[in-house]
Amino acid sequence: MTIEAIIFDVDGTLADTEDAHRIAFNTAFAENNLDWEWDVALYDKLLKVTGGKERIKYFVESFLTDFTKPADYDGFVKNLHLMKTAHYTTMLRGGLIPLRPGIKQLITEANRAGITLAIATTTTPENVSALLEVGLGTNWAKYFSANGCGDIVPNKKPAPDIYHWVLRELKLHPSECIALEDSNNGLRSALAAGIKTYITLNPYTSKQDFSGAAAVYEDLSDLSNFYKVIGLKLGN
Repeated sequence: MTIEAIIFDVDGTLADTEDAHRIAFNTAFAENNLDWEWDVALYDKLLKVTGGKERIKYFVESFLTDFTKPADYDGFVKNLHLMKTAHYTTMLRGGLIPLRPGIKQLITEANRAGITLAIATTTTPENVSALLEVGLGTNWAKYFSANGCGDIVPNKKPAPDIYHWVLRELKLHPSECIALEDSNNGLRSALAAGIKTYITLNPYTSKQDFSGAAAVYEDLSDLSNFYKVIGLKLGN
């Protein structure tokens, strides 16, 4: 069946964002007088959990068993995450996190060819907007027919909920779409929704299990080859 749509994950797929997230978390912790420090090795473990608020809770419950939770624990976590998001979006708007190789070209060429584009991510709408405004311009939203992000569904990846939501928005069958992901959680999410999935690696996910992926790439710098693999005639 002809590919009608490409659905993009964001963090690690559109840009190498994960270390920026880690730094932003640490800044928020310090501002709240918390002696928490997420180094690269620890953050690699924390990435098994999708969603920033969920990641904080997992850290507390798995690594800080003696931590006394405040009365409004959910509010405490929400505030930490809001502060972290503010630091992260400042980094994005400063141009410190460029799009990965081939991404801007793929988006513009697929859009020009009439391929429907969509986003399926666990990151916040603010993060998506800040990243793509710098990478694609202030009119970035014109490229995407559906923007599935944040808490728009109850269960985050590896649950397929966000992909099911995007498919409903696009009114397309899973077989008419492909997904671009970078992690095992993302792969499992897309495959559970019945979508053929391609992986681009990043330093945090390079050793994960990608069984079931249609193909695995370091990045999309060789777009002509990628187009051949997925069966699209795009580019010059």
